[in-house]
Amino acid sequence: QVRLVESGGDSVQPGGSLRLSCAASGLNFKIYTMNWYRQAPGKERELVASITSSGNTDYADSVKGRFTISRLNARNLVFLQMNSLNTEDTALYQCNVRAYSTDFWGRGTQVTVTP
Repeated sequence: QVRLVESGGDSVQPGGSLRLSCAASGLNFKIYTMNWYRQAPGKERELVASITSSGNTDYADSVKGRFTISRLNARNLVFLQMNSLNTEDTALYQCNVRAYSTDFWGRGTQVTVTP
């Protein structure tokens, strides 16, 4: 059974930084593309960042240059380093993987950016 567990969310001031973590289990982690999504109240879920099995990354335009996705295959972990946070980054951040033709999601970790 695939399981994703996020952590690291918090309430921070604008300009602050956070590092989110996602621990994966129940799959051959190293072969899958891992994704971070976010959903703000009243908005659609959006793809924030992706990292392939070979380490190639992609980012939403809104976070390019501020967020960095990385992975540690030896420990089945994926990270999202978030710098220069602003109020528009406030959202529930979820880890995602598509495996066995199915999308798996964690419960998410809340990031709140407030003055």
